[in-house]
Amino acid sequence: MTVEHFRSALKAQPFRPFVMHLADGREIPVVHPELALASSTGRTTVVVQPDDTFDIVDLLLVTDLEHREHADAA
Repeated sequence: MTVEHFRSALKAQPFRPFVMHLADGREIPVVHPELALASSTGRTTVVVQPDDTFDIVDLLLVTDLEHREHADAA
């Protein structure tokens, strides 16, 4: 996954929640654009969850972004 694709999903108007599918099978929901950011190099992203936990993800391990009505309904 490229950082441009990730940032474009975050900047979409209106924002649509999505799920990041990782190569190891995990799914990371992104429920709001202000709860995710990419590093300045574009390699790493941090996604904060509504329960204040967070995931640090290497974007090279993201295989797909899936838009869902509610991204937390994985």
